[in-house]
Amino acid sequence: MSPSQTHKQHVTLVITHKIAPASEAQYEAWLNKIMPQASTFPGHLGVNVIRPSRSGDAYTILVRFDTLENLNAWHNSDLRKQLVAEVSPLLLQNDSTEVRPGAEFWFTPPSANVRPPARWKQYLLTLGVIYPSTHIVPWFWGQFLPQLKGTEGGHLLNDATVVGLVVFLWMPIVTRVFHSWLMRASAQ
Repeated sequence: MSPSQTHKQHVTLVITHKIAPASEAQYEAWLNKIMPQASTFPGHLGVNVIRPSRSGDAYTILVRFDTLENLNAWHNSDLRKQLVAEVSPLLLQNDSTEVRPGAEFWFTPPSANVRPPARWKQYLLTLGVIYPSTHIVPWFWGQFLPQLKGTEGGHLLNDATVVGLVVFLWMPIVTRVFHSWLMRASAQ
């Protein structure tokens, strides 16, 4: 395996959509159509949708791929262009996209003229998710698979579970719940 393959870092396409009033149901139907389409492309790692906490706020869609090349294949595909054209009448602004390396996407501001949240707030939210996960997950697996405690397999299982919970469950929830607090800090 080459050095470039051993240090691959996934990339995320951050999509921001401001929806026209009373178009949320149609937009949600469109999301249900496009998300399975993205998953058919090589290197697709998952999608998270951060729904607005208030009416009129933007939707943020996070589409993760294993490489920039695979992300670009999806982003520039005729299929995606067709699906974006379908949703355009529901949008108040054009389809806004940005590519982010690694896990920065959790704290991406809703628009370019908004500063990212203060680092200390990012730290507190991340710690608030990681700390309990790293205590609860080993306890949980210890109850069901005590023979793995202290083994490499046990560590891998714990780490994979914590990362999965953080990426797919906890961070989408806490960034949505604390969205106002995070953005209020950036406006100061």
